[in-house]
Amino acid sequence: MTTTTIELRRPTPQVAEVWLNRPDIRNAMNGTLIAELAAAFAALSADEDVRVVLLAAHGKAFCAGADLNFMREMADYSWEQNRADAQKLADMLWQIDQCPVPLVGRLQGDCYAGGMGLASMCDVLVASDNVTFCLSEARLGLLPATISPYVARAMGVQAARRYMVTAERFTAAQAQTMGFVHELCTPDTLDAKVAELVAAIVANGPAASRACKQLVRDVAGREITAELRAETARRIADIRASDEGKEGLQSFLQKRKPAWVSQ
Repeated sequence: MTTTTIELRRPTPQVAEVWLNRPDIRNAMNGTLIAELAAAFAALSADEDVRVVLLAAHGKAFCAGADLNFMREMADYSWEQNRADAQKLADMLWQIDQCPVPLVGRLQGDCYAGGMGLASMCDVLVASDNVTFCLSEARLGLLPATISPYVARAMGVQAARRYMVTAERFTAAQAQTMGFVHELCTPDTLDAKVAELVAAIVANGPAASRACKQLVRDVAGREITAELRAETARRIADIRASDEGKEGLQSFLQKRKPAWVSQ
């Protein structure tokens, strides 16, 4: 399925792909792209068959930030119009971030500004070694406000402080060093590595994959109190007692593939 600004693919019932599809302008964002991404991820979040979502982009760049024509329109906006427009972006980012299934990002070329926001929400991020990153907003007298919670969480507070205030470009190798990028590939091995990681997620228990994603959100940064220890014990008990948990354990003990692998 192809919309105006994104292409949606479903290579298998378990795998969904969302491709930014404005290659001629480096997949820059405008109001239509923001709306279509929000709608796509709302639908995917409600699809119980999906086990992994790939976020990728056609062309030489992943996403170069805001569309210049879109920025020209915003130059004449009132405060109220700016507030409404920014809220749409913030809501779209939240919609993607709250997608319950693992999200794999595939990056090439430029990843600037809003593109950094999209990359920050990926659970697994694979980048070509030619990717250049930049939080460029300060250079334009702006700030990366709506993407900031996701960027700071993904790249760490100290790195975010530097690159937001300097608007410096940084490389894929630097991004990997700070933990922002998980896997670094040559351009000709990018798709193979992405496919490998997508297959690894599909091979896992569907409910377990979703629960793992939520678990990290819920425990990160929390003090390890008696309450948290009890909560984590309850969660493992819940999944052990589930049909999926029982099937996973039995398949392991019986040295066979679990039922969900053939689904």
